[in-house]
Amino acid sequence: MRKIALICLMTLTACGDVTTTSAPQQPAKPTAQSASQRPTSAAISQFKSVVAAVEPVAERECNARTNGVNCDFQIVVDDRPNQPPNAFQTVDKAGRPILAFNLALIAEVRNRDELAFVMGHEAAHHISGHLARQQNNAMAGAIILGGLAAITGASSGAVQSATDLGASVGARSYSKDFELEADALGTVITKRAGYNPVRGAEFFTQIADPGDRFLGTHPPNAQRIETVRRVNASLN
Repeated sequence: MRKIALICLMTLTACGDVTTTSAPQQPAKPTAQSASQRPTSAAISQFKSVVAAVEPVAERECNARTNGVNCDFQIVVDDRPNQPPNAFQTVDKAGRPILAFNLALIAEVRNRDELAFVMGHEAAHHISGHLARQQNNAMAGAIILGGLAAITGASSGAVQSATDLGASVGARSYSKDFELEADALGTVITKRAGYNPVRGAEFFTQIADPGDRFLGTHPPNAQRIETVRRVNASLN
């Protein structure tokens, strides 16, 4: 995973535990694309408000559902220009969970409910231990296919290729299940933070539908929306 340095931008320093992130690079020249992806003051205010509401709920859910897991979420903003809308979860070297959002996603969400749902979904990945489980699946896949290639007497290059393929297949094996699990728990977090998860899940209507591809990383959007509706109904 690409390492990024943490810096603070003037417009977001009042966000409390919100940090902006930027890859070490030369400042990009302004372009029409980067300008269109730049959040307005209203979008920035919306982001701060959602962080303040969702982060403590995510932390409480994490502490209630896990044992010995770092639940001190840090929300960061990736301010690299010209990036497609994206949010992801990772951990730092100390194991602290990081929820990262880039400027394009902050600008693209249509309301607080959508932003809260995305935030709850990413927090749910950490609470459910998906990052470690995915790494374990990748390792198992690499060992199995790499070992099979070695047993057949394949060359070192072929063994490496088989190992890489096994890691890729292993990492994808349960990725759809992980996404649906994160959608379900993200619904709980969103609801308990005071937002409407069903309205928030309408964010899926803005992104391309991955369909139900073999070894695809994400389930069909309709299945994800149905998961949110089902879990939300159980909370009413």
